[in-house]
Amino acid sequence: MAKKTSRPGRTLLIFFLCVAALYGFAALGKTWKPQLGLDLAGGTRITLQATNKSLSADKLKEAKNIIESRVNGNGVTEAEVTTQGSRNIIVEIPGKNRKNLVDSVKRTAQLRFRLVAGVIEAQPPATSTPTATPSGTATPKPSSTPTTSPTAKATATPKGRSAPNVDVRAADTPSPTPTPAATPTKPLELPTTPTASGNCAGIPTDAASTKGKSKVDLLLAWQDSAPVGCQQDIATFACPKKGTAPAALADDPDRPLITCDAAGNKYLLSQALILGTQLKSASAFPPQGNVTQWGVQLKLRGGQPTKDFAAVSRVLVNNGKRFAIVLDGQVLSAPGFDGVIPDGTAQITGSFNQESATSLANSLKYGALPVKFDQNVTTETVGATLAGNQLDAGILAGIIGLLIVMIYCLLYYRGLGLVVIASLVIAAAVTYAVVLILAKAAGFALTLPGIAGLIVAVGITADSFIVYFERIRDEMRDGKSMRVAVEAGWVRARNTTLAADAVSFLAAVVLYIFAIGVVRGFAFALGISTIIDVAVFFFFTKPMVTLLAKQKFFNGGHRFSGLSSETLGMDEPVTAPSRLVGGKA
Repeated sequence: MAKKTSRPGRTLLIFFLCVAALYGFAALGKTWKPQLGLDLAGGTRITLQATNKSLSADKLKEAKNIIESRVNGNGVTEAEVTTQGSRNIIVEIPGKNRKNLVDSVKRTAQLRFRLVAGVIEAQPPATSTPTATPSGTATPKPSSTPTTSPTAKATATPKGRSAPNVDVRAADTPSPTPTPAATPTKPLELPTTPTASGNCAGIPTDAASTKGKSKVDLLLAWQDSAPVGCQQDIATFACPKKGTAPAALADDPDRPLITCDAAGNKYLLSQALILGTQLKSASAFPPQGNVTQWGVQLKLRGGQPTKDFAAVSRVLVNNGKRFAIVLDGQVLSAPGFDGVIPDGTAQITGSFNQESATSLANSLKYGALPVKFDQNVTTETVGATLAGNQLDAGILAGIIGLLIVMIYCLLYYRGLGLVVIASLVIAAAVTYAVVLILAKAAGFALTLPGIAGLIVAVGITADSFIVYFERIRDEMRDGKSMRVAVEAGWVRARNTTLAADAVSFLAAVVLYIFAIGVVRGFAFALGISTIIDVAVFFFFTKPMVTLLAKQKFFNGGHRFSGLSSETLGMDEPVTAPSRLVGGKA
């Protein structure tokens, strides 16, 4: 059976195209400098103070762990979260002027899905007294944008910045053509002299009223005919100033809620249909299809939450009625449905950017904080914890080590040493591109331990070349030509190198999983470098040596090739094989 013909030229071409693609992705980040960690470049310190003065140590520690997961969930952003005293949590994040992360770290992330029973839209100062509308989409103002089915445009937090318009739809469903919002047919009958009754009753709990009815049935009935006490409360309720959270009514999932969105629209909401604890996952996703902004995909846990969500979507589909997504007591969005969502998967989309979508997804994914923090958060810029000369010393040490390896390989392997140098340069170029991409995509920050991990990988890479070249020499000492020795030595060296790299990668994985702090950065850098070593060894070093084996300078045993009879310790000189020689030597 004929052996598959090796095509090293094509392999090298594909490899260099992949490297070019990496730098193309890196160029999208519009920066050619890697992000440095707190120890090398400093960053922003955020000080949070709990409102509860008698906070237990366990709750403070739990809050600290949740915040740490939010700002450093993948372990590569090198953020540091510590407790101070009995009430304070200190968050230090690489990068100057990172005040935009304040909302992410202090958000309590209490998520509720509630049905909308009434809306009073914010009115300009010159307009008359507003009236509330029943469940369904409120009558749009003349300047408002038509809502899109299935989702009425609303406004989302994050607090303290301009809120993006968001909508919710079934996952993987393209945005439909905008259609005018449904016009309500019957306004809420507000009292002539509204007063805060404080008696907004929820769904009935007595056995006679609930017999044969599910919670979804009761909530839907409540949505259609909210009690008079609730109507009184929404009429007298005042939305807080823009940028501050609603505080008039506590966000108790077992009670109806009257609250606002970031635009000042007031909402009368039912008891919670679904809680944030019933979320299975939340993740940010990039623009795709005809969606031009980032968004957050939510996946409910199987069982009752998914069934309830499907039942509500089945009733509210295309009828103008809405449900609200409430985060920390504020309406994030109030969409409707244009189709049934049977699998509990929905998307929140709108004018999110990558940062705000990721922030919201992390807040929901890693759970709600067990404590609340003061609205006034202290932020300050901190300097590097290590002097700048330590970074220079670390880089200098890496360069010196790299030069020593290169000089040794040139002296010992001579011509083949050029392959080592070229491979190390290519590996460094690939590593730099990957670091730039990870800095933009995952917030990867280089610390001094991370740089140490990259330097350690130089030795791992050089070890692969030494194993391969020594295998080639062994085969040639057995009398094989270089072309045959390259292939025979590759089979033996490949397995040895893969085993060694697997051990290094496994050690990096174990360190990454069980270590904390900057040790995870070291482990991550070591693991990435090990993977790059395998890629360079297979797709650059091997095909390059195969090409050189066809050159007379190497297969003829030139004294500077590194494969001469003197270098191999052979009495007879190495000669180039004739064109008729093939197979086994």
